[in-house]
Amino acid sequence: MRILQFDVDKIRFRPVRPEASVYEDLADKEEVSVEDALVLLVCIERGDTAEMADKAMSDTEEFMKKLARKRLVIYPFAHLSRNLEDPKMAMSLIAYMLKKAPEGMEVVKAPFGWNKKLAIEIKAHPLAEQSRSYGAEDEKKVYMKAKPVSANTSIVRKSSWSGLPEHDHRTIGEKLDLYSFQEVSPAMVYWHPNGMRIFKELMGFIREKEEEYEYKEIGTPVVANTALWHVSGHMDHYRENMFYFDSGMGELGLKPMNCPSSILVYKSRRWSYRELPFRTAIFDKLYRKELSGVVTGLFRVMELTQDDGHIFMTNEQLGEEISGLLRMIKEVYVVFGMEFAARLSTMPDDHMGDEKLWDAATNALKEALESNGIKYEVREKDGAFYGPKIDFDVLDSMGRNWQCATIQVDYQMPLRFGLSYTGEDGKEQVPVIVHRAILGSLERFIAILVEHYQGKFPTWLAPEQARIVTISQQTNGYAEKVYAELKKAGIRATLDIEDKTLEYKIREAISLRVPYTVVLGKKEEEAGTITVRSRSGAQKHGVKAEEFIEKASAEIRSRSLLPSY
Repeated sequence: MRILQFDVDKIRFRPVRPEASVYEDLADKEEVSVEDALVLLVCIERGDTAEMADKAMSDTEEFMKKLARKRLVIYPFAHLSRNLEDPKMAMSLIAYMLKKAPEGMEVVKAPFGWNKKLAIEIKAHPLAEQSRSYGAEDEKKVYMKAKPVSANTSIVRKSSWSGLPEHDHRTIGEKLDLYSFQEVSPAMVYWHPNGMRIFKELMGFIREKEEEYEYKEIGTPVVANTALWHVSGHMDHYRENMFYFDSGMGELGLKPMNCPSSILVYKSRRWSYRELPFRTAIFDKLYRKELSGVVTGLFRVMELTQDDGHIFMTNEQLGEEISGLLRMIKEVYVVFGMEFAARLSTMPDDHMGDEKLWDAATNALKEALESNGIKYEVREKDGAFYGPKIDFDVLDSMGRNWQCATIQVDYQMPLRFGLSYTGEDGKEQVPVIVHRAILGSLERFIAILVEHYQGKFPTWLAPEQARIVTISQQTNGYAEKVYAELKKAGIRATLDIEDKTLEYKIREAISLRVPYTVVLGKKEEEAGTITVRSRSGAQKHGVKAEEFIEKASAEIRSRSLLPSY
């Protein structure tokens, strides 16, 4: 028995015609569409048994719980093997699997024995999905890279080096030398200088915004005794996603979230209502266990950095603080040219705390959204275990939605940690915490940007902003002078004065998506000017170096999406 799993945004299929000697009778041939589901492409081989089906469905149930999926699609798919079982036996075993599907799940089965028109949407990039084999000879799990399947599969161009699409962030990342992934550090990123530049620019942008909104940056240890996670509730609700180990100092854990350690910073002193709100920002590394079947490039990693923040406030300040966060999120995403939609997620079944406090927190989020004129969708039972939240889906250039920013209201952890402040009446009061992230995981957001811009980053974000190329080596001295002026002005420039043709140098700059190529020849040197070639191919001759520096610097400072030339 061979099974290929997909964690999909959407699957659509429509029966076309019978293909096998044995097939299911269908009353109609309508298209079926299922969103947010785990899909099992199932191939039944000779000798497969009910015991194997039991094991497969048990593994599926465990996988779905960890993914928090509520929908399952069982899709007969004979193309995973040539050692196929008799069609009648195969059909009966798949029917048995259907009966063994997890309780409480919405289960859909594609018809057996039919040729079907199929489309699977996975944010248009391939996932490192799980391919499983169940049998007497091989019961181990095998992991493989699955090729992307989408409505446009037939026109997707593949990368020559990896089999991934040209628009995939891993393909672009290798071409632009941004990052790599090494087997010794599974699902973790090795940042190269170019990728680290983008990482630092994003962090600098968010730090600038946080200064504007009066946040105070903090830093905390990555390791803590698991007693901390018992108080926060993570050991009860999140343990399977944590890395923890025994030591001579007791059981320690790598932190999967910043909130408990940020709370300890607040708890280290006494507070008055006059000092609130206390807004903290933190960029510490986080570590989360992920299933091998869901990690994929930068989109889902086990070591990540969030532009995290926690605001400690009085209950009366809650509405104003949420409104401030909504403004901040708007101001950030307009810089990237991305629109967003809001989703309000309410109390999940697996939650902690008094339901009255949950209602108060949910109403505060609703009122802030409505008072700021932001339309929103309600996602029932999709909140964090400690509080309801607003998640923001941003729309990229390919029409895909990505969940990035989040605002979470928390009445529970202040109680669990015994937090307090002195109120205006002189009595001890319990603060409210708002957890928030603007970009979310920086690793994931960079993957989104790489695919959103297809590596053609706006100049402020581009690792290399200008490349100076010479027509001949006779102008190398002039090129070095211009290069020095650009570097002095803070423009990230490189110098290509090697003995190669101009066409080759320009092609190289184009392949690396450099925003501006400065072309220098004898004519430019004699006139004391430069020729500026933009990434779009437009050229402007007779430009003074000072003019280019002034315009490019203004474009970079303003983080403009529009090129100066």
